[in-house]
Amino acid sequence: MNKNHYCIIMAGGVGSRFWPVSRNNRPKQFLDILGLGKTFLQLTFERFSRIVPKENILIVTSENYKDLVKEQIPEVLPEHILLEPFRRNTAPCIAYATYKLLQKSPDATVVVAPSDHMITNEELFHSTIVNALNYSETHDDLMTLGIQPTRPETAYGYIQLNKGELVDIDGNVAYKIKTFTEKPDQQLARVFVDSGEFLWNSGIFAWNLKAIKKELEILQPEISGLFRSISDDYYTSKENASIRGVYQECVNISIDYAVMEKTSKAVVYPVSFGWSDLGTWESLYSYVEKDEGNNYVNSKGETVLEVKDSIVISEEKKLVVVKGLENYMIVNTKDALMICPRNGKAFKSVLTDITTQELSKYQ
Repeated sequence: MNKNHYCIIMAGGVGSRFWPVSRNNRPKQFLDILGLGKTFLQLTFERFSRIVPKENILIVTSENYKDLVKEQIPEVLPEHILLEPFRRNTAPCIAYATYKLLQKSPDATVVVAPSDHMITNEELFHSTIVNALNYSETHDDLMTLGIQPTRPETAYGYIQLNKGELVDIDGNVAYKIKTFTEKPDQQLARVFVDSGEFLWNSGIFAWNLKAIKKELEILQPEISGLFRSISDDYYTSKENASIRGVYQECVNISIDYAVMEKTSKAVVYPVSFGWSDLGTWESLYSYVEKDEGNNYVNSKGETVLEVKDSIVISEEKKLVVVKGLENYMIVNTKDALMICPRNGKAFKSVLTDITTQELSKYQ
C-alpha cells in the first residue's frame, strides 16, 4: 500500500430521493438502504481503506454531519474530517481538500469519490483504482472513470470518447475526452448509447495534487485564490473560521463544469467493476436481489405480502401486510408512511408535496 496515495470522500449531499428514509438530518450516505448492516459511507470507507492507508482518507462533509461521520467512521483522523459550512457543490469541496492536503503532502496522488455509490466487483474496483493512482503519480492528466452505459439513462452525465487519442494505463486503454453532456433527455441519451462513443460519468476521479492545483488556478482563479489565501490556517485552530469566510464568498459549481469540461488534460478510463450511484428508489430496485414476486423487501419485522414488482421497506419491527399491489413503493419509517406507484413521475409528485410548508418537518 502506497503511503503517498490518498482518498477524498465527498459526503456532504443532503438528498431527498430516498424519502422518507433519507432526511436532511440523516441523508442517504449515512443510511443502510441495502440492508447490509453498514451505511453507504461505511462501505465506501472500507472499500478505499483496502487501497490507501486509513490515515490517508479525508472525508468532506457538512458541518451538520460531523457527529454522524465520527460515529460511523471512528477510524478517520479528526483533522481529516473537513467541514463545509454551506453547500457549494463539488468544485469547492475538492478545492478545500486539495489545498489542505497540499500543506501536508504536496506530492500526493489522490482518488476522489462520492460516498454513496454501489460497487459490485470489489476486486476489480481495487485493481482499477490502483492502476489509476499509479498512472496519476507520473502524469498530469485529470482522470475520470467512465462506465459503459446499459440503458438510455437521463439521470447521469455522459462523456464522449476521443477515440483518436488513446492513453495506456498499465495495458488498459483510456481516452482523451471530446465532450461532456449533463443529464440529456431520453431521445439524446438513446443516441449516445447507440453510438458506442459515450460513457456514463461516474464522478470518481484520480490525479496528483500538483496537476489539479495547476488546473484550478488556470481555470478557476477565484476559487483557487480563496482556498490558497488561507493556506497557513489549515491544520490549525483557525481553519473552521477561515473556511466559513471562504465558503461565504465561493461560487456554487461542480468540478465537471468548473474544470473537467474546460481542461485539455481530461482523460476517461473505461471501467467495468459494476457501478451504480443508486440515486433513486428505482435505481436501487434495478440492482438488488428480489423475491419470487420480483419484489425488493427490506423489513425489520415480519411481512405478509401478495404484491408484484414492488419495493417494500419497513424500519420498524412490526408486521407488515400488503396485498393486491403491483409496481408500488411502500416505505414505512417511525414517523412517515409512503405508498405510491413505483415510477419517477409519481415519486417526484411526492417530493413536491413534502416540500410544502405543512410537511416541511418531515424532510
